[in-house]
Amino acid sequence: MGLRINNNISAMNGHRQLLNNDKSLTKSLEKLSSGMKINRAADGPASLIISEQLRAQISGLNQAVDNSETAVSMVQTTESALTEVSNLLVGIRQLAIHAANEGVNDVNMLEADQLELDNALNTIDRITNNAQFGVKKLLDGSTGANGVGIGEGVEFLGASPDTRPSPIEGFEVRVFQLGTQAVKAGTVEFTQDMVNNGEEITIAEGGKTVSFKAEPTDSVDQAIGKLRNEIKENGLNLELIRHDDGSLELKHNEFGGSAKFSVASSTAGLLSSESRVMESAVPGQDIQGSIGGEVATGKGRVLTGGKGTKVDGLQIRYTGDILTERDAGEGADAAGRVGVFQNSLIFQIGGNPGQKTSVSLVNTNTRVLGRGVQNESGFKSLRDLDLRNAIGAESAIRLADAAINDVTRTRAELGAFQKNTLESNLRQLRINVEEMTNAESIIRDADMAKEVTEYTRNGIMVQSATAMLAQANQMPKTVLTLLG
Repeated sequence: MGLRINNNISAMNGHRQLLNNDKSLTKSLEKLSSGMKINRAADGPASLIISEQLRAQISGLNQAVDNSETAVSMVQTTESALTEVSNLLVGIRQLAIHAANEGVNDVNMLEADQLELDNALNTIDRITNNAQFGVKKLLDGSTGANGVGIGEGVEFLGASPDTRPSPIEGFEVRVFQLGTQAVKAGTVEFTQDMVNNGEEITIAEGGKTVSFKAEPTDSVDQAIGKLRNEIKENGLNLELIRHDDGSLELKHNEFGGSAKFSVASSTAGLLSSESRVMESAVPGQDIQGSIGGEVATGKGRVLTGGKGTKVDGLQIRYTGDILTERDAGEGADAAGRVGVFQNSLIFQIGGNPGQKTSVSLVNTNTRVLGRGVQNESGFKSLRDLDLRNAIGAESAIRLADAAINDVTRTRAELGAFQKNTLESNLRQLRINVEEMTNAESIIRDADMAKEVTEYTRNGIMVQSATAMLAQANQMPKTVLTLLG
C-alpha cells in the first residue's frame, strides 16, 4: 500500500460515513420528538399525498358529524314545538265535540267554548311565530316547500323536499277526468201522500245505518228536515238534496271512488229503483290528470306528483271543470298552473360534495291548518272555526281531524328522519372517522419501538464513525517515522 499525505482517503471515507450516520441520527430524533415518520415532503412524497388526502377527508367527516348532531338538535326542537301544537289541536277537537252536544249546551256554554277555542288558536299562532333554532323560523312555512295555485279551481296543498322548484310560469296542470261524488238520485217526487203513508228510507254509509220512517202528521218539508237531522246525528257523511221537481238526491260529501253508500226506499223510484231493496249509489270517480307533464296519482279531487319525477310529492286540489284530452298536444287548454318554491331544510351530512339530505316542515299557522277540508259551514281553515252552532261544531271536528293528521304526519316524518337518516348517518360517520384515522396513522405516525431501535443504532454508528475518523486522521503521521 502506498503512503500519501496530500489526500487522506480513509479520513474522507470516515467523514462521509460520519455525516450519513449523523443525518440518520437527526432524522431519528425528529421522528421520536414529533411522533411522526413524515415530517417533511422529502420523508415520503407519495405517502405525504395519501396522508394529506386522508387528513382532509377526516376533517370533513368530523365536521359532518358536527353538522348531523346540530341537525338532530334542530329536529328535536321542532318536534317539541309540534308536540305542543298537537296537544292544542286535540283540545280543540274536544271542544268541538262538546259544542256539538246541542241537546245540553246553552248559549253561555257555547260562548265559553268559543272563547277557549280562540285562545287555543292564538296559542298555536304564538308557537308558530316563536318556534325557531337560532334565528331560523321553524313552523311559519319558511322552511318547507311552498306553492300557489294559478287559475280558477287550482289549490296548492303541499309538496315534499323532493319536489323541484317550478319555472317562473309554474307547472301546468291538466285534468283528464274530474273527481266526482257518489250519488243516488230518485226519479219520482216526494209527495205528501208518501209522508202520510209512513214512507220508510234506510241509508247505510261508512258502517253506520239510518232507518227513517215519516210521521203522517208531518209535512213534506218537516219529513225532509227530520231525515237530514238523522243523517247528521248518526254521523253519515252524506247530503240530502230536494230538487225543484220534488225529487230527492243523496250525495256523498267526499269525492272519489272510495266514498260509497247504499239506500232503500219503500216507494220504488223515490231513492231506490225497487221497493225496500238496498241499492248502491253510483260510485264517484277519482280525478285523473298530470302536473308539469308528469302523470299524477288521483284520489278524490287531489292530484299527487309521481315518485321520482320533478313533481314528486306535489299535491294540488282541483275544483274547476276544465278538461283536457289525454292525447292533446302543446297549446291545449290546461286547468291551470301551480308554482312551487323550494325552501326545505338542507343538511350537509357527509364529507364530500352532494352528500346532503333535506326535510320539509309543516306550516302550523291557523290560517293554513285544516285548509282544503270540505265542510258544511264553509270554513277555510282553523282560524274560521265557530262553535256557537251545531253545524259549525260538526265542521270544526272535521277540520281539527285534518289538522291533527297533518301535524302528526310531520312529527312521524321528523322522527323517521332523525332515526333513520341523521342518527344512522352519525354512527356510520364515526366508524368512517375511526377507520380513516387508523389508515392515516399507519402512513404518517412513527412506530416508536422501531424508531428507538434506529436511534440507538444510529447513535452507536455516529460514535463509531467519529472514533474511526480520528484514527484515519492519525494515519499520515506514520510517514514521520521514515523521516526520523
